[in-house]
Amino acid sequence: MSIAKKLFGSLRPNTFNKEHYPAFTRSLEEQYLQTLLTNTMSNTFYADRNELLADAEQIHHEIADSNPNFMAKAIVFARNEGFMRLQPLFGLAILSIYRQDLFARIFLQVVRFPSDLSDFLTILQGLGRGEGGRAVKRQVNRFLYGVSEYWAIKYNGRGRGYSLGDAIATAHPKPEDVKQQALFRYLRGLEANLTLLPQVEALENLKLATNEEDQIEWIERGRLPYETVTGVIKPSKAVWEALLYQMPTFALLRHMNALQRAGVLEEKRNLDYVVNRITDEQALRKAKILPFRLASAFSQVDHSELRDALREAAELTFANLPELGEKTAIFLDISGSMNGQYLEIGSVFALALYKKTQGSSLFWLFDTEVTDAKPSRKDSILTQAAQIHARGGTDTGVPVRKLIEERRKVDQIIIITDEQQNSGSPFYEQLRLYRSKVNGDVKAFIVDIAPYRHAMVPEQDPQTFYIYGWSDTVLSYIAQSVQGYSSLMERVEGLSLDF
Repeated sequence: MSIAKKLFGSLRPNTFNKEHYPAFTRSLEEQYLQTLLTNTMSNTFYADRNELLADAEQIHHEIADSNPNFMAKAIVFARNEGFMRLQPLFGLAILSIYRQDLFARIFLQVVRFPSDLSDFLTILQGLGRGEGGRAVKRQVNRFLYGVSEYWAIKYNGRGRGYSLGDAIATAHPKPEDVKQQALFRYLRGLEANLTLLPQVEALENLKLATNEEDQIEWIERGRLPYETVTGVIKPSKAVWEALLYQMPTFALLRHMNALQRAGVLEEKRNLDYVVNRITDEQALRKAKILPFRLASAFSQVDHSELRDALREAAELTFANLPELGEKTAIFLDISGSMNGQYLEIGSVFALALYKKTQGSSLFWLFDTEVTDAKPSRKDSILTQAAQIHARGGTDTGVPVRKLIEERRKVDQIIIITDEQQNSGSPFYEQLRLYRSKVNGDVKAFIVDIAPYRHAMVPEQDPQTFYIYGWSDTVLSYIAQSVQGYSSLMERVEGLSLDF
C-alpha cells in the first residue's frame, strides 16, 4: 500500500459484508493471513465449502503474484503457530508455481507429517499439476528420507489418497542404507526383510494374532499406535487398556468416550492416568491442543472426573497468557451466524481474556442487544462457556454505544466476532464516537474467527488491531500488543525464511 493511500485513504466503508451491510476492505496481506488462520473450507453460515475453496484459491494466486515473500512467511506462521493445516498446504502448492526457491525453503516447515504430504500431493493433483515436476519431487524426497518406522505403520494406509508408498513410487528416492531400503520396499507393498524393522514386524504379527494375549504382546512390543491397531483388529477392553498407555494427548481427548464405553476407566489406575495426562501442562503445550478441542470434548463427556480434568486443562492452556490490565471491555458476538464452532471458540477465548484482567473488566455478550455475562474468575472457563448460546441478529456497534451511554472509560476494547453486521450502527462509527467523547486513546482489538475477507474497520486506523485464528496464540498477541509489542501482521512480516 502506498504512503498516500495509508494516510489519506477513505475512512468510509468501501465494500459490503455477507449481509450486504457496509464494510471495509483491508490489505491483501491481511486478507491472506485471515484466510490461512480461519478458513478450513468447511461450510459456514454464509458460504459453503465450494465458495470458500474458490475464494481461497483466488487469494493464494493473488498474493503469490504480488508478494510471495509475505506469502511464504504467512504460510509457515499459520502452520506452526496457528496450528492450521489445509490452507497452508494449499498455499504451498500454489507457491510452487510462482517461486520454486521460496517453495523449497519452507517445504519442510509446512509438510511436517506424512498426512501433510498426502494432502499436499492430493492438492497438486487437484490443481492439475500432476506430480509437480522436479522441484516438487526434490522436496518430497527430502521428506521421505526422514520417514521412520512409526510413521510408516501409522500413516501408510493405502486407498485413502496418497500413501507413503505412492509418494515413494512418485519421487523415486534412493535408499541410504539397508534398513531404509527395507522400509521403502515395505511401504511399496513389496517383499522386505522385516527383521530390520521391528515395529513393522510387530504390526504384521498383530494381524496374524488369534488371541488377546498375543495381540497385547505385539502392541506393547511394537509400541503400535492406536490408529494402526484399531485399523486391523477390533479392540477388547484389555487391548484398549494396552493402547491407553501409548496414546498421545490429542488421542486421549478424542477417545475418552470410547475408553469409557469399553470399561477401561472403571479402574482407578487407568482413570488417574488419563486425568494426569490431560492436566499435564507440558504435555498440553507439546501436543498443541487447540482450546476449542477441550470445549468439544467437554460437551461430549459425561464422566464427572474427566469433566473436571478438562476444566483444569482449559485453565492450564491459558496459564502463560500475560495479564491484560483492568480497564478492558470484552465483547462476544452471540448472533445466529456465530452458532456452533465459532461461538464455542469465541466463548473460550473471551473467558480466558476476562480471567487475565484481574476480574474487574467488562464482559458483555451482544447480538442486537447487550447482556452482561456476569462471569466468574473462580468458575472454570469450560463450565461458563457451555452456558453461552447463540441468538438473534448482529449489531457490532451496540456494545460500544452502551459504553458511551454509561461514560465507561476503558483502555482497550476486544471484540470477538465473525463481523457479519446486519442491523444498527457500525462498530467503527461508534468506536470513533467513543474516542471523541470518552477516551481518545482506546485501542481496539478485533478477533476475527471467520474467513470472510471484508472488515469492520479501515486499515488506516492505527489504534485498531486485527487478529485472526483459533489457537491460543491469538490471545497472546492481544496481550503483547496491549503492552506495546508488535501486532500479528508485524510478527509475520518479521519472520525469517532462513531455515
